[in-house]
This record gives sequence, structure tokens and C-alpha cells, in this order.
Amino acid sequence: MAFHVEGLVAIVVFYLAILAVGIWAAWKTKNTGSEGDRSEAIIVGGRDIGLLVGGFTMTATWVGGGYINGTAEAVYVPDYGLAWAQAPIGYSLSLILGGLFFAKPMRSKGYVTMLDPFQQLYGKRMGGLLFIPALMGEMFWAAAIFSALGATISVIIDINVNISVIISALIATMYTLVGGLYSVAYTDVVQLFCIFLGLWISVPFAMSHPAVTDIGLTAVHQVYQAPWLGSINSLDIYTWLDNFFLLTLGGIPWQAYFQRVLSSSSATYAQVLSFLAAFGCLVMAIPAVLIGAIGASTAWNQTDYGVPDPKSKKEADMILPIVLQYLCPVYISFFGLGAVSAAVMSSADSSILSASSMFARNIYQLSFRQNASDREIVWVMRITVLLFGASATAMALLASSVYGLWYLSSDLVYIIIFPQLLCVLFIKGTNTYGAIAGYLFGLVLRITGGEPYLYLQPLIYYPGWYQDDNNIYIQRFPFKTLAMLTSFFTNVIVSYLAKYLFESGTLPPKLDFLDAVVARYSREHMDKATLVKSDNIVLNELAPVNPRHSLTLSSTFTNKEAFNYVDSSPELSNTEDN
Repeated sequence: MAFHVEGLVAIVVFYLAILAVGIWAAWKTKNTGSEGDRSEAIIVGGRDIGLLVGGFTMTATWVGGGYINGTAEAVYVPDYGLAWAQAPIGYSLSLILGGLFFAKPMRSKGYVTMLDPFQQLYGKRMGGLLFIPALMGEMFWAAAIFSALGATISVIIDINVNISVIISALIATMYTLVGGLYSVAYTDVVQLFCIFLGLWISVPFAMSHPAVTDIGLTAVHQVYQAPWLGSINSLDIYTWLDNFFLLTLGGIPWQAYFQRVLSSSSATYAQVLSFLAAFGCLVMAIPAVLIGAIGASTAWNQTDYGVPDPKSKKEADMILPIVLQYLCPVYISFFGLGAVSAAVMSSADSSILSASSMFARNIYQLSFRQNASDREIVWVMRITVLLFGASATAMALLASSVYGLWYLSSDLVYIIIFPQLLCVLFIKGTNTYGAIAGYLFGLVLRITGGEPYLYLQPLIYYPGWYQDDNNIYIQRFPFKTLAMLTSFFTNVIVSYLAKYLFESGTLPPKLDFLDAVVARYSREHMDKATLVKSDNIVLNELAPVNPRHSLTLSSTFTNKEAFNYVDSSPELSNTEDN
């Protein structure tokens, strides 16, 4: 395969288009808001992202390189097929659930990042602990994007995949430094159009290639490989369900998602754009599914690709760019590949910006430098963009499958952050003690279950485990969902137990070393028994009595402590919606 000048030109043209939009959006950021809130303008875009742009940017954030390349790969690989391409349905459902239950309470309080409510209720120590899985999730997601982009470019201009990953990561990381959320949002709009046009224009040409058999026939009959519809064996049903819940529920607690929710012009818009993005994810998955099916229906020995086929060459993760390259006319393939590569590049900045936003605000500013200037915070964000970009690049070079990176990206988020988010928003009475206990229990159960993609051997062998041909232990039992549920119930039980022990006087207030129970309900940090005995203290000063209102379902299951409690740090006392 020769070096393709036309492919390089196509990439350069699309890159320049994305970069031009990013620079224009960065200029708009500088002219938005006062000089004192530039860091917040970078993170949430001045909270004036409208419904149209918001819907596009949320859809495009999910529909990136990992989404389209990973879906096509899953459909193409004989051992999986469409039955195991869970991401389109899983992430669409996660957006619907996020819009129904999470978008409105988060946006209505005017938070700046996803970690704000955790630090507000559980304290800055717990916020720091939750930053770790949130960061790793964003990094795995960015690594999947870089891996997909490197694979695409390597097909277009015939360079080593590792070199293309590094070059692509450098371009995307440097581009992220240009601007904040405005750059991300408006380049995402261009990205979505690029993917839509590039893929849908290419599909008819690829499908009509002489070497391609009718995909309707290969869907249910074995021609060149197993039917691309795939199947789920009875032994694998629990694994399928475990992965499905991981993608669906683990797709909610992401800073990349809540960054768009919190930048919406209203709480209602935040909900609506979630529903629009769910529909957009399903629509944009269709061409990727078709391309995977085309790859499974192609006699590759009748094309310029030759033999053996992509899966035999272990290039299944590049099936989408391979189909565009070898089954479409030159001018169509270059347009499609150039559009897809440019679109993937603009997805990388979402994850990197999300990670740097959480670090700059929730770790650096609120935990260590409460008096840091706005200019200092902006520079911290820029430095961390470079560091996180380098980390994501290393992961992309070491991972073997784009789809595997996808599962990893939601793993820690699903097991640790999702149950914590449920507790902080909807469970009354949870506190830092329960949050730490749930965090540790979930983490231990996840690590001891092993991880094939990291070659981590399990310490706990659940029912149904087996050893594959590479001597890697595979768990069929849904231990990830078990770890998530264990984390959730541990948080609730330990929180209520700690609350009972302190409030009943079983444990003295001095043992409340995290200030999670006694200090929250008594500013004097004194024993309740002593306060009641004092003649100078009136009971209504201890427990103000409010008029009883009629209870509704939403008020019963909403954790008002997370919304009403005001931390001593003025940074977390957010104003009403703009």
C-alpha cells in the first residue's frame, strides 16, 4: 500500500476546518463574561449554550471515533456480531436516564463540575477520592478516541499505527489548548456533520462493490464468516447483561456529559438535549453497523486488500477505515476517511477538557488553593491538558481493542461513581463515612474480579469462570454489577449506622474525625446531651420546626441535604441559573 497524497490532503483540509472553528470559538470565549470568571467560562461556556448547539455537542461527544469504530468492529468480529454491539443502545439509554433523573437537579443548583455536589456533601477529601475514577474514565475514553484516530490515519496515508496515534494525540491536545467549552461545542457541531456526510455517502458505494455479498444473506447465513447478526449463548447471558448495565448506568456519571448539562441555558434545556442526544446516538450508529456488516460480507481476496482478511491480520479494530479505503471509489473514500478523522479529533478535546476542569476546580482550587486567582486556574487547566493528553496517548498505544477501551472507560465510573451519585442526589442521610466505605468495597470487589484487557488475574473466582486459550481467566458472573450494588448498599448502611451511633450518644462527638455527622448539625461541635441540659439553649434553636407540607414522590426520594447544605467555601455556594 503506497503513501496516499490525496488522503493526506483530505485530512489537512478537514483538520484546518475544525481548527478554524475552534479558534473562532476560543475568540468568542475571550469575549464572554468578565475577566474574573474566565475559568468558569472555559468550563461551562457562560451557561448560554442553546438547545440546538447543546444537542449537537452532546451527541457528537458520544459519537466519536470509539463509538463508530468500536461499533463497526463489534459487528464485524465473528465471535461477537450485532448482538454484542451494545454501545449504541446502552449509551442512548444512559442519556435518556440522565435526562429524566439527573440533569435537572444538577443544573438547577448551578454546579460547575460533576464533583461539586460530592464535595459539598461529603467534603473535599471525598471529592479528591472520586476524582481518581472520574479521571481514569475520561482518560480511557480519550485513549479510545486516539486509538481510533490513529488507525484511521494509518489506513489513509499508510504510516505506522503508533506513529499516527502519537501525531494525532499531539494535534488534538494542542488544539484543546486553544479554547474551552465553546471550542469543544462548536467543533462538535462540525464533527457531527462530517460523520453524517462522510459515512452515509460512503455506505452505498461500499455496499455495491462486486466483492460484497448481500448483507441480508450474510446476516443469517455463514458465507465468509459467521453471520454478522451474532448470537448470545446461554452461558454468556450474564456477561452480556453485566456489560449492558455497565454501559447504560456507567454512561451517566461523566464530566463530559454533565459539562454540557451544566452549560445549558436552563434546566429544562438540559433535559431536552439529553433526549435529543439519545436519538442522535442511535441514528449515527446505523452507518457504523452497516459498515461492520459490509466488512463481514466481503470476499477480501477479490479486493486490493488481498489475503488474509482483516480479522486474520488482527486489524478488526480498523475495519471501518479499511472498508472505506478498499470498497469505495478513491474520491469517496478520501472524503469519508478525511471527514471521520477530523470528526474523531474534535472528540478528544471533550475528555481532556473534562479531566482538566475537574482537577483545576475540585482538586487544585477547592482543596489546596481556595484563594487562587482566575488566571492561575486557567494556567493549571492548560498544564493538565498536556499531562492528561500524554497519559491518554500511552493508554492508546498499549490497548489491543477499541471496544475493550470502551468497557474499561465505564468500568470504574459505573462501580464507584454511579452509586455515589445516586446517594448524593436521592438518598437522604448519607455521609462521608458511608461514601468512603462504599468506595473501598466497590473498588476491592472490582480489582479482585480480574481484568483480561489489563492481564490482571482474579483473586475471587465467581461461578462460571473459565480460562481461554491465552491462559486468561474470564468471569461469566456479573461481578461488576455486584460490585456496584455492594458499593451502593454499603454507602447507605454505613452512613445510617454512623449517624445513629453519633446522634444516639453511643459514640462521642470527638470521634467524628471527618466532621460528617455531629459538625453538620451542631456548629458548636458539642455533645447534644450537654446542649439540651443547658438552661441557655432553647430546644427550637437546636431543631427548628418547619410547617409540614404535603409529601410528593419526588420530595420523598430527593436528598435535599445535597442541595440545601452550604459548605464554608464560598466557591461551592453557586448562584441561581443564569
